[in-house]
Amino acid sequence: MKYAYTAYTKDKKLVKGQLEAASGEAATNLLGYGGYQVLTLKEIVPFFDSEQMFARFNRIKPMEIVMFSRQLALLLESGTDIVTSLELLQSQVTNQSLKKAITQIVSDIRGGSSLSAAMRKHPRAFSQLYYRAISAGEQSGNMDVVLRQMADHAERGALVEKKIKGALMYPLMILVTAVAVVGLLVYFVLPNFTDLYRAMGSELPLLPSMLIAISDWIQQYGLYVLIGIIGAFGGLAAYIKTADGKYRWDRFMLNAPVLGRINLLNQLSRCCRTISLLFRVGLPLPEIITVAINSTTNKVISEALTGVQSELLRGEGLSRPMSKRKVFLPLMVQMTSVGEETGNLDKTLSTVAQSYETESEDRTNTAVDMIQPVMTIAIGLVVAFIAVSLITAMYSIYSEF
Repeated sequence: MKYAYTAYTKDKKLVKGQLEAASGEAATNLLGYGGYQVLTLKEIVPFFDSEQMFARFNRIKPMEIVMFSRQLALLLESGTDIVTSLELLQSQVTNQSLKKAITQIVSDIRGGSSLSAAMRKHPRAFSQLYYRAISAGEQSGNMDVVLRQMADHAERGALVEKKIKGALMYPLMILVTAVAVVGLLVYFVLPNFTDLYRAMGSELPLLPSMLIAISDWIQQYGLYVLIGIIGAFGGLAAYIKTADGKYRWDRFMLNAPVLGRINLLNQLSRCCRTISLLFRVGLPLPEIITVAINSTTNKVISEALTGVQSELLRGEGLSRPMSKRKVFLPLMVQMTSVGEETGNLDKTLSTVAQSYETESEDRTNTAVDMIQPVMTIAIGLVVAFIAVSLITAMYSIYSEF
């Protein structure tokens, strides 16, 4: 990162300049070593950040992290040291963002940093869950085991996400095709028929008259309606970015018909997987809940977990605080209680996560199976209305001659 600074030299002269450093603290230390007394230090944020744009277009896929984790575990298990292992993987990685991250990690480790601390600087590649698990592996000495567990966790999450996207792809394609077909009919086909009917001066039946009126209205006000819809979605997106808007939207997404249950199951299964994994690698429960809070994307779940953590620190355990909050489903609460009593919290929550993932997949497939015939019928009705209207109008005109 680049910083602009204002400082005094040893002979009390005021100087201004710029320098690059890993952080603000590092920049201050560099200036101090050079004999400067810092007055102001400000990070320079460019209008166009080419590195950020490059990282956005060259996104690191979950399966790339899975492969990296498995290969690193294999190298460490064979006795190769961490720096040599990372350098070997760096030469094989094809994703430029991941390659750059590994290069910087190797540099930090050579400078005395731990692997987890070095990974922490690259959140686009390694999540908080990942580097916290690696930190636990460093302390326990079973790094290869932790890396394999992280690979399994990331692979399972990627497969669930892929299944959901695959199930929703077909209805989305049908919807886009339907909108395109209706748009072509309204803007290119119907105007020609409308001009023909008006030129003949014939009195048309009800259906063709309705169709022409709808076509005229869409051509006259369609652009304004489109702008209004885009503006409404833009305003909604801006509101969702606020703290209150994000909370209300996340609450709606958990309570929405059909999709609400699916979203809740996905959130809870991810939470169970996180707790199970970190408990297995040996992290204490308060730290595990902190990671779970930061890992969830839903503010309602995050708030509930924060309350659970607060009561956990007061000695109330994990299952009892969960039972007080409706967002945690009964199976999760019961299995958490069993896990606390038996000391097998990782196994019980892994079972819960698998159960929720199966139910979520079944509900998603059922929802998609319901959407497809509804969309097909709706599209058929629209096309049938247009076709019948055109045919009725043509017969009406022919009957006058």
